[in-house]
Amino acid sequence: MTPKISFQNVSKRFDLAGRSSFAALDNFSLDIDDGEFITVVGPSGCGKSTAMNIAAGLTAPSSGRVVVDDVEVDKPSPERGVIFQQYALFPWLTVRENVEFGLQIAGLAKAERRKIADHFIGLVGLTDFANALPKTLSGGMKQRCAIARAYAVNPKMLLMDEPFGALDALTRVQLQEQLLTMWSKERRTVMFITHDVDEAVFLASRVIVMAARPGRLHKIIPIELPYPRNEEIRLSPEFAALRNQVWRAVYHPTSE
Repeated sequence: MTPKISFQNVSKRFDLAGRSSFAALDNFSLDIDDGEFITVVGPSGCGKSTAMNIAAGLTAPSSGRVVVDDVEVDKPSPERGVIFQQYALFPWLTVRENVEFGLQIAGLAKAERRKIADHFIGLVGLTDFANALPKTLSGGMKQRCAIARAYAVNPKMLLMDEPFGALDALTRVQLQEQLLTMWSKERRTVMFITHDVDEAVFLASRVIVMAARPGRLHKIIPIELPYPRNEEIRLSPEFAALRNQVWRAVYHPTSE
């Protein structure tokens, strides 16, 4: 089966002051299947966000390439929805208007935009806040709006860079479960960057562990836990064992 997205020997070097440079990513290769949910973890400086930015078309690799559906990535595209830790909502637009924004750019008629927007607003539980401005929303609600906006333009895949990193622990857990509910219904391919080992294990079908200096693939850990996932799975011995395996791979890579 042809992968949905393929990182092929991707390296990225950044120039520093003077003539020095550093390797943010070194010879990184990874295939992600259509409809798969993978998480990427690793220490700071391991190239997680760099890899995602290259996949999004926001930065170019120094060597190698990223291919989506057999087409090389060379610029941003609405087919690859990007969600960052910062909510990036338009403060002067309502929730519905924010979700409709990409649809309006695409030229959809008003009635069709509203139908699609209201569908995804409902999926993220914001129907009662469709006419609210972002300043009136909590952090978790803002991120739910950002997720709805990304889904609304019907991307082939979602690239998520620590989208829940700024949220409190309870809200984070709630949004993890809600994101999996949406994923199970829409089945978009998801690449999710996180520093949180528990989050990585709870969400993914595979956890991609990276190592730093230079940033590179260290280990791929399959997560053979059934979907849908819930609190019972989160508290199970199987989850704990997988969490410990990922933890060791991230924080004690030389001992493996």
